Amino acid sequence: MRGSAAFLALEAEIKAAPFAAKIAWDILPRRKDRLHATVCGSLGTGAEPTIADETRRALRAIPPFAVELRGLFSGNVNRGRLYLAAYPEKRDGMNMLQAVQQAFGRSPGDLWLVGLYNLTDDLDAGETAALADIVMRWRDRPLLRLEATAFEILAACDDLVLDSVVEEVLPLAAAPISTG
Repeated sequence: MRGSAAFLALEAEIKAAPFAAKIAWDILPRRKDRLHATVCGSLGTGAEPTIADETRRALRAIPPFAVELRGLFSGNVNRGRLYLAAYPEKRDGMNMLQAVQQAFGRSPGDLWLVGLYNLTDDLDAGETAALADIVMRWRDRPLLRLEATAFEILAACDDLVLDSVVEEVLPLAAAPISTG
């Protein structure tokens, strides 16, 4: 995201905002390789998830697709977290992230968020107003466009996925997966 001029402009505005001191800037370096949007949560609790062959076949039938990150989003999903919203490509009338959810046998969702900033304290009225202003001006602005070619199955014990481990990488159709 550091290559996106729009993202850098948003972040500069956040750093200059009156609530900037209440953002946990120190954890950003630890999270930079773990930023994610949960598409299908809780695939396995207490045990390693098992991905059915039927799910694998369904994923391999989905071609790679574009996802656009827009920001900023703040809501009641996780109190104290600021997000970027993920907007998947629609192809032939089908929302492609919903196609992935369907491959896993899940009900279709309509909100996918990338948790980015974490607040360390409640905001006062002035800080809340400043955040609301930034959210209103930035929420629909494109920050980054990327191509989804695979989905990672993450195992984690904390909601920031600081302890996460990639259990498996599931490729989409015709998407080669590098092994390192």
